[in-house]
Amino acid sequence: MRMRTITLVLIVVGVIGGLAWYSTTPAPFTLQVVSRPSSPPGQSEYIQSFAGQRCVFLVVVMEDEGWLQGSGGYGAAVNISATESSGMATITVHPQTIRPGYVAEITVIPSTASVNQTLIVTFTGERGGLKHTETMTVEVIMGEDGLGPHAIVMRDQFVPWLALNHPDLSITNETTWIGSIVNPRILVVMHYLFFSEDWELYVTWHVTIPPHDWTRIYLRPRFTESRPSYAFEISSVQGHDAPHAIEVPEWV
Repeated sequence: MRMRTITLVLIVVGVIGGLAWYSTTPAPFTLQVVSRPSSPPGQSEYIQSFAGQRCVFLVVVMEDEGWLQGSGGYGAAVNISATESSGMATITVHPQTIRPGYVAEITVIPSTASVNQTLIVTFTGERGGLKHTETMTVEVIMGEDGLGPHAIVMRDQFVPWLALNHPDLSITNETTWIGSIVNPRILVVMHYLFFSEDWELYVTWHVTIPPHDWTRIYLRPRFTESRPSYAFEISSVQGHDAPHAIEVPEWV
Protein backbone atom coordinates (compact mmCIF):
# COMPACT_ATOMS: atom_id res chain seq x y z
CA MET A 1 0.00 0.00 0.00
CA ARG A 2 2.84 2.36 0.91
CA MET A 3 4.59 1.66 -2.40
CA ARG A 4 1.37 2.30 -4.31
CA THR A 5 0.89 5.60 -2.49
CA ILE A 6 4.42 6.69 -3.34
CA THR A 7 3.87 5.76 -7.00
CA LEU A 8 0.67 7.77 -7.15
CA VAL A 9 2.42 10.75 -5.57
CA LEU A 10 5.21 10.56 -8.12
CA ILE A 11 2.69 10.40 -10.97
CA VAL A 12 0.81 13.41 -9.63
CA VAL A 13 4.05 15.35 -9.15
CA GLY A 14 5.13 14.41 -12.67
CA VAL A 15 1.84 15.59 -14.16
CA ILE A 16 1.93 18.84 -12.21
CA GLY A 17 5.55 19.35 -13.18
CA GLY A 18 4.73 18.71 -16.81
CA LEU A 19 1.85 21.16 -16.72
CA ALA A 20 4.06 23.75 -15.03
CA TRP A 21 6.68 23.30 -17.76
CA TYR A 22 4.02 23.76 -20.43
CA SER A 23 2.66 26.86 -18.72
CA THR A 24 6.04 28.57 -18.32
CA THR A 25 7.90 27.48 -21.46
CA PRO A 26 7.12 29.81 -24.40
CA ALA A 27 5.10 28.04 -27.09
CA PRO A 28 7.04 27.93 -30.38
CA PHE A 29 5.58 29.41 -33.54
CA THR A 30 6.52 29.89 -37.18
CA LEU A 31 6.45 32.96 -39.39
CA GLN A 32 5.34 32.95 -43.02
CA VAL A 33 6.11 35.92 -45.26
CA VAL A 34 4.61 36.33 -48.73
CA SER A 35 4.79 39.18 -51.22
CA ARG A 36 1.61 40.68 -52.63
CA PRO A 37 0.59 39.41 -54.97
CA SER A 38 2.42 36.13 -55.37
CA SER A 39 4.09 35.51 -58.71
CA PRO A 40 2.07 33.59 -61.33
CA PRO A 41 3.38 30.14 -62.30
CA GLY A 42 6.51 30.30 -64.43
CA GLN A 43 7.55 33.75 -63.24
CA SER A 44 10.65 34.39 -61.16
CA GLU A 45 10.12 34.50 -57.41
CA TYR A 46 12.55 37.33 -56.77
CA ILE A 47 11.09 40.79 -56.24
CA GLN A 48 11.89 43.82 -58.36
CA SER A 49 10.90 47.37 -57.49
CA PHE A 50 11.22 50.97 -58.58
CA ALA A 51 12.38 53.59 -56.09
CA GLY A 52 9.29 54.90 -54.33
CA GLN A 53 7.25 51.79 -55.06
CA ARG A 54 5.19 50.26 -52.24
CA CYS A 55 6.39 46.67 -51.82
CA VAL A 56 3.83 44.94 -49.61
CA PHE A 57 4.55 41.77 -47.67
CA LEU A 58 2.10 39.77 -45.60
CA VAL A 59 3.25 38.15 -42.36
CA VAL A 60 1.23 35.26 -40.96
CA VAL A 61 1.88 33.60 -37.59
CA MET A 62 1.21 29.88 -37.15
CA GLU A 63 1.37 27.88 -33.91
CA ASP A 64 3.56 24.79 -33.80
CA GLU A 65 1.62 21.58 -33.30
CA GLY A 66 1.77 19.54 -30.09
CA TRP A 67 1.14 22.34 -27.60
CA LEU A 68 -1.81 22.62 -25.24
CA GLN A 69 -4.25 25.48 -25.77
CA GLY A 70 -3.26 28.31 -23.44
CA SER A 71 0.10 26.81 -22.46
CA GLY A 72 3.27 28.86 -22.71
CA GLY A 73 1.43 31.74 -24.34
CA TYR A 74 -0.08 29.50 -27.01
CA GLY A 75 -2.53 31.66 -28.97
CA ALA A 76 -1.10 34.89 -27.57
CA ALA A 77 -0.16 37.84 -29.76
CA VAL A 78 3.21 37.97 -31.52
CA ASN A 79 5.18 41.21 -31.94
CA ILE A 80 6.04 41.86 -35.59
CA SER A 81 8.92 44.03 -36.84
CA ALA A 82 10.98 44.48 -40.00
CA THR A 83 14.35 46.02 -40.78
CA GLU A 84 16.50 46.77 -43.83
CA SER A 85 20.18 46.93 -42.96
CA SER A 86 21.35 49.50 -45.53
CA GLY A 87 18.89 52.17 -44.40
CA MET A 88 17.78 52.74 -48.00
CA ALA A 89 14.11 51.96 -47.48
CA THR A 90 11.19 53.22 -45.42
CA ILE A 91 9.37 50.43 -43.59
CA THR A 92 5.97 50.45 -41.90
CA VAL A 93 4.38 47.55 -40.01
CA HIS A 94 0.64 47.39 -39.40
CA PRO A 95 -0.50 46.09 -37.05
CA GLN A 96 2.61 45.60 -34.95
CA THR A 97 1.13 42.72 -32.97
CA ILE A 98 -1.01 39.90 -34.36
CA ARG A 99 -2.53 36.73 -33.01
CA PRO A 100 -2.13 33.44 -34.87
CA GLY A 101 -4.49 33.35 -37.82
CA TYR A 102 -4.31 37.09 -38.46
CA VAL A 103 -2.17 39.03 -40.92
CA ALA A 104 0.27 41.92 -40.60
CA GLU A 105 1.15 44.06 -43.61
CA ILE A 106 4.71 45.29 -43.99
CA THR A 107 5.24 48.03 -46.55
CA VAL A 108 8.77 48.59 -47.85
CA ILE A 109 9.41 51.71 -49.94
CA PRO A 110 12.92 51.84 -51.48
CA SER A 111 14.59 55.27 -51.60
CA THR A 112 16.13 56.83 -54.70
CA ALA A 113 19.57 55.98 -53.26
CA SER A 114 18.72 52.28 -53.53
CA VAL A 115 18.47 52.19 -57.35
CA ASN A 116 20.63 49.36 -58.75
CA GLN A 117 20.96 47.93 -55.25
CA THR A 118 19.56 44.76 -53.70
CA LEU A 119 17.83 45.29 -50.37
CA ILE A 120 17.61 42.53 -47.78
CA VAL A 121 14.57 42.87 -45.56
CA THR A 122 14.43 40.89 -42.31
CA PHE A 123 11.04 40.12 -40.76
CA THR A 124 10.91 39.19 -37.08
CA GLY A 125 8.22 37.75 -34.85
CA GLU A 126 8.76 37.71 -31.08
CA ARG A 127 6.72 36.24 -28.24
CA GLY A 128 7.79 35.35 -24.73
CA GLY A 129 11.46 35.66 -25.56
CA LEU A 130 11.23 33.39 -28.62
CA LYS A 131 12.06 34.92 -32.00
CA HIS A 132 11.55 33.72 -35.54
CA THR A 133 12.95 35.54 -38.58
CA GLU A 134 12.51 35.40 -42.33
CA THR A 135 14.27 37.40 -45.07
CA MET A 136 13.22 38.63 -48.49
CA THR A 137 15.30 40.42 -51.13
CA VAL A 138 14.18 43.37 -53.24
CA GLU A 139 16.11 44.33 -56.36
CA VAL A 140 15.63 48.05 -57.03
CA ILE A 141 15.80 49.00 -60.70
CA MET A 142 15.68 52.25 -62.65
CA GLY A 143 12.21 53.41 -63.71
CA GLU A 144 8.93 54.80 -62.47
CA ASP A 145 5.29 53.82 -62.19
CA GLY A 146 3.47 54.63 -65.43
CA LEU A 147 0.51 52.27 -64.97
CA GLY A 148 -1.41 54.15 -62.29
CA PRO A 149 -3.87 56.13 -64.44
CA HIS A 150 -4.86 53.13 -66.57
CA ALA A 151 -5.04 50.87 -63.50
CA ILE A 152 -7.61 53.26 -62.03
CA VAL A 153 -9.66 52.99 -65.24
CA MET A 154 -9.55 49.18 -65.00
CA ARG A 155 -10.47 49.22 -61.30
CA ASP A 156 -13.39 51.53 -61.87
CA GLN A 157 -14.86 49.17 -64.46
CA PHE A 158 -15.84 47.02 -61.45
CA VAL A 159 -16.64 49.48 -58.65
CA PRO A 160 -20.20 50.57 -59.66
CA TRP A 161 -21.12 46.95 -60.39
CA LEU A 162 -19.77 45.83 -57.01
CA ALA A 163 -21.71 48.59 -55.24
CA LEU A 164 -24.92 47.42 -56.91
CA ASN A 165 -24.48 43.65 -56.88
CA HIS A 166 -22.33 43.13 -53.77
CA PRO A 167 -23.29 45.87 -51.29
CA ASP A 168 -22.06 43.62 -48.45
CA LEU A 169 -18.48 44.40 -49.56
CA SER A 170 -19.01 48.14 -48.93
CA ILE A 171 -17.05 49.12 -52.04
CA THR A 172 -18.52 52.22 -53.70
CA ASN A 173 -17.47 55.21 -55.79
CA GLU A 174 -16.67 56.97 -52.49
CA THR A 175 -14.15 54.33 -51.40
CA THR A 176 -10.65 55.80 -51.00
CA TRP A 177 -7.76 53.81 -52.46
CA ILE A 178 -3.96 53.93 -52.27
CA GLY A 179 -2.31 52.34 -55.30
CA SER A 180 1.02 50.87 -56.28
CA ILE A 181 2.47 49.06 -59.25
CA VAL A 182 3.19 45.40 -58.51
CA ASN A 183 5.70 44.28 -61.09
CA PRO A 184 7.91 46.81 -62.91
CA ARG A 185 8.60 44.24 -65.64
CA ILE A 186 6.00 45.42 -68.15
CA LEU A 187 4.67 42.49 -70.18
CA VAL A 188 1.38 41.79 -71.98
CA VAL A 189 -0.40 41.32 -68.66
CA MET A 190 -0.41 44.34 -66.33
CA HIS A 191 -0.61 44.14 -62.53
CA TYR A 192 -1.56 46.77 -59.95
CA LEU A 193 -2.54 46.88 -56.27
CA PHE A 194 -5.00 49.16 -54.51
CA PHE A 195 -5.63 49.35 -50.78
CA SER A 196 -8.71 50.72 -49.05
CA GLU A 197 -9.30 50.69 -45.31
CA ASP A 198 -10.76 47.18 -45.50
CA TRP A 199 -9.67 45.66 -48.80
CA GLU A 200 -6.69 44.86 -50.95
CA LEU A 201 -7.82 45.04 -54.59
CA TYR A 202 -5.44 43.43 -57.06
CA VAL A 203 -6.29 44.34 -60.64
CA THR A 204 -4.74 42.71 -63.70
CA TRP A 205 -5.52 43.13 -67.38
CA HIS A 206 -4.53 41.66 -70.73
CA VAL A 207 -3.17 44.14 -73.26
CA THR A 208 -4.59 42.81 -76.52
CA ILE A 209 -7.54 43.16 -78.88
CA PRO A 210 -11.11 41.88 -78.33
CA PRO A 211 -12.30 39.36 -77.42
CA HIS A 212 -9.19 38.62 -75.36
CA ASP A 213 -8.90 42.02 -73.65
CA TRP A 214 -9.99 40.76 -70.24
CA THR A 215 -9.48 42.41 -66.88
CA ARG A 216 -9.78 40.80 -63.44
CA ILE A 217 -9.79 41.86 -59.83
CA TYR A 218 -9.05 39.86 -56.70
CA LEU A 219 -10.25 41.08 -53.30
CA ARG A 220 -8.48 40.20 -50.05
CA PRO A 221 -9.85 41.26 -46.64
CA ARG A 222 -6.95 43.06 -44.99
CA PHE A 223 -5.49 41.76 -41.71
CA THR A 224 -7.70 38.65 -41.56
CA GLU A 225 -6.82 36.76 -44.76
CA SER A 226 -3.53 36.13 -46.55
CA ARG A 227 -5.12 35.46 -49.95
CA PRO A 228 -8.14 36.84 -51.83
CA SER A 229 -11.63 35.68 -50.98
CA TYR A 230 -13.32 37.03 -54.13
CA ALA A 231 -12.48 37.26 -57.82
CA PHE A 232 -14.32 38.96 -60.69
CA GLU A 233 -13.70 39.26 -64.42
CA ILE A 234 -14.73 41.36 -67.39
CA SER A 235 -14.16 39.07 -70.35
CA SER A 236 -13.74 41.92 -72.85
CA VAL A 237 -13.33 45.54 -71.81
CA GLN A 238 -13.78 46.99 -75.29
CA GLY A 239 -16.71 44.63 -75.80
CA HIS A 240 -18.36 46.25 -72.73
CA ASP A 241 -18.95 42.88 -71.09
CA ALA A 242 -20.45 42.95 -67.62
CA PRO A 243 -18.38 41.78 -64.65
CA HIS A 244 -19.01 38.31 -63.30
CA ALA A 245 -17.63 36.19 -60.46
CA ILE A 246 -14.84 33.67 -61.11
CA GLU A 247 -12.87 31.24 -58.96
CA VAL A 248 -9.82 32.61 -57.15
CA PRO A 249 -6.75 31.04 -58.82
CA GLU A 250 -4.40 29.09 -56.57
CA TRP A 251 -1.42 31.27 -57.49
CA VAL A 252 -2.98 34.52 -56.28
